[in-house]
Amino acid sequence: MKLTPGANLPAAPRIFFSVKCLRGVALLIVVSSLNLVATSAAMAQPIDDPLAILKAAVKTELDADENDHSRWRYRDEQRDLNIVSIVVQTDFGSVKRLISRDGKPISPDEAKQEEDRLNRFVHDSSKLAKQRRDGMADDKSARELLDMLPEAFTWTMESQNASVVRLHFEPRPDFHPPTLQSRVLAAMNGSVVVDKSQHRIMTISGRLTQDVTFGFGFFGRLVKGGTFRVERRQLAPGLWQITETHVHIDGKALLFKSIGEQQDEIQTGYTPIPHGTTLEQAVVLSRP
Repeated sequence: MKLTPGANLPAAPRIFFSVKCLRGVALLIVVSSLNLVATSAAMAQPIDDPLAILKAAVKTELDADENDHSRWRYRDEQRDLNIVSIVVQTDFGSVKRLISRDGKPISPDEAKQEEDRLNRFVHDSSKLAKQRRDGMADDKSARELLDMLPEAFTWTMESQNASVVRLHFEPRPDFHPPTLQSRVLAAMNGSVVVDKSQHRIMTISGRLTQDVTFGFGFFGRLVKGGTFRVERRQLAPGLWQITETHVHIDGKALLFKSIGEQQDEIQTGYTPIPHGTTLEQAVVLSRP
C-alpha cells in the first residue's frame, strides 16, 4: 500500500498535513468539471432522502473529475497574504505568476525575477515531476477521505427551494476514524449545497465541533471552532470551477509550536486554455 503524503514526517508536520488534507477533501468534492450530466440512476434518487442526494452528487462529481480535461487561466487572489497571481493550466503542468502585493503591482525588478523564475521552472524536469506527484498524492488522500463521508456523518435535510438543496451533516458517534486525517474530518459538522438540476455540489462548509488531539495532546491539538468553506460556480453550461476557498484552523503541535491553516483565496476571470498549450506559452499567457 502506498503511503499518503506526510506519512514519513515528524509528528508536528503530520498534524499540519491533516489540516491541509481536510481542505483537499473539500476541493475534491467541488472539483472542476467538463460537460457531464447526472446518470439516470442518480436522477432517480428521491429528492427527500438526504443520504441518497449526497451519494448521487458525490458520484456525479467523481465521474466529472475522471472526465475533466479542461485547462484555464485565472486570477488568484490570496487575501490572507495580500497577493494576487495569474495561474495558467496546461496538459503538462501549471505556472503561477505573482503580479501584485498589498494592492500594488510588483516592481519592475520583482517582475523580472518572476519571469526568470518561471522560465527556469518550466525547464526543470524535477520540479515539474514533483508538481505532478504532489497533485496525484493529494487527490488520492482526499479520495480516501471522501469515501468515508456517508459512514462518518449523519445527514439531514436543512432546506431546499426549486433550484438547490442544503444538507446538514453531524459526526456519527459510532464512527471510528482509521487515520489522523480522518480524525479531523470526523470531528466536523457543517453543510453541503447541491444544485438540483445537475446534481453538482456548489458549497461545502465545516466546523470542528471539538478539539482534536494527537498522542493524548502531547504531539498536538487542533482547536475546536476551526472552519473551512469552498464555493464553486458554473461558468458556462456544464462547466464548473472553484471560485472561493476559506480555511481557518488553529492548534498547537509538539513543544507548543503553533500550527494551522489560514487561507482566504478568491479565483476570478476564468478563460479556457486550448489543449496542447506548452509551458513556455503558459509563461507568456501569465503576463498581466
